[in-house]
Amino acid sequence: MTRFRDALAAPGLTAIAEVKRRSPSAGDLRPDADPAALAAAYERAGAAAASILVDGRFGGSWDDLRAARAAASLPLLAKGFFTTEDDLRTAREAGADAALLLLRDLDDAQAAALLRAAAALGLETLVEAHDAAELERAIRLDAPVIGVNARDLSTFRIDRAEQLRLVARAPRDRVVVAESGVESRAQGAAAEFAGADAILVGSALMRAPDPGAKLAELLSRPLVKVCGLTRQEDVDAAVEAGADMAGFVLAAESPRRAPRVLDVPETVLAVGVYVGEAGDDGADLVQLYARENGHRGRDAVLLREGEPVARVLDLPWEGEDAAHWDAAADAEGRVMLAGKLGPDNVADAVRAVRPWAVDAASRLERGPGVKDHALVRAFVEAAR
Repeated sequence: MTRFRDALAAPGLTAIAEVKRRSPSAGDLRPDADPAALAAAYERAGAAAASILVDGRFGGSWDDLRAARAAASLPLLAKGFFTTEDDLRTAREAGADAALLLLRDLDDAQAAALLRAAAALGLETLVEAHDAAELERAIRLDAPVIGVNARDLSTFRIDRAEQLRLVARAPRDRVVVAESGVESRAQGAAAEFAGADAILVGSALMRAPDPGAKLAELLSRPLVKVCGLTRQEDVDAAVEAGADMAGFVLAAESPRRAPRVLDVPETVLAVGVYVGEAGDDGADLVQLYARENGHRGRDAVLLREGEPVARVLDLPWEGEDAAHWDAAADAEGRVMLAGKLGPDNVADAVRAVRPWAVDAASRLERGPGVKDHALVRAFVEAAR
């Protein structure tokens, strides 16, 4: 039985939502956290599984796992520093579906023995790696579910870029979980693009006034892209409004050409938009249109490090297509819907197409490349 693995491998990005009262790096997060109430809230919000800290250094206990098991039916991950078969047996008896195995604390012989013991107990595992060497060990151990932690547990430093590189190297026949440091939809999407099946979110939920609502927000779609940004003040307004992606047109012929990829916070993805040939601008993603008859083609591909991760379905150059939304609704894979979207029609578009993301530029402007901040706010709000 692979209840835990199968839940994480469901279509789209899934999440393991964590219950932890404190963190060695951040101190107290939610000292009065009720694991039963949180597990139930996470299940209602769409979590694939819940992670329950059972170690006293995190303010947890085995009773927390038992309480969560009594309150929720979703798979539960027991999270602690487990080194013996007795630890795994206790986890199973307390109601866990899976247990964490930290390769940092285990050599290959110990890890292999614990994997065998877990299987004999009917317990799944999340084998956690922090660097390239540990990832290779997890692969050699044939771990079905591999976690890649962005946090160095020795220094507590977060390195998302290295995490994404490691996630991209993991075999696609394993379930891969990006752990730590996810605070926004965009960061979750970045992990998904790199190849993660799931994210594990803890501190961001524990700090939120309503952890269940925060989880639902992280998993919600569509993502919202505000494109044609040419001024830093407009970027800042889009970020403040809640945009997930900031688009910078870098095609020479565009009236909305940006001077460069402007500054965006790490919670937002920067997208460089090109026609014909992509440049190296340092953006997180590239949106590339073909060049046709001297102008951009109709549709584009969204690329991460040269690999396609989504399709951009747009209107023809300076044209209309009454069947645009219907065709987009029938398209497979991740779809970013573009083409004359604005505050007045994006909600209808989302209902009709159910896109992975929506993209707007010209209808949010006072002039080419100059955004109307009220329209930007209204667009983001309507798209949600």
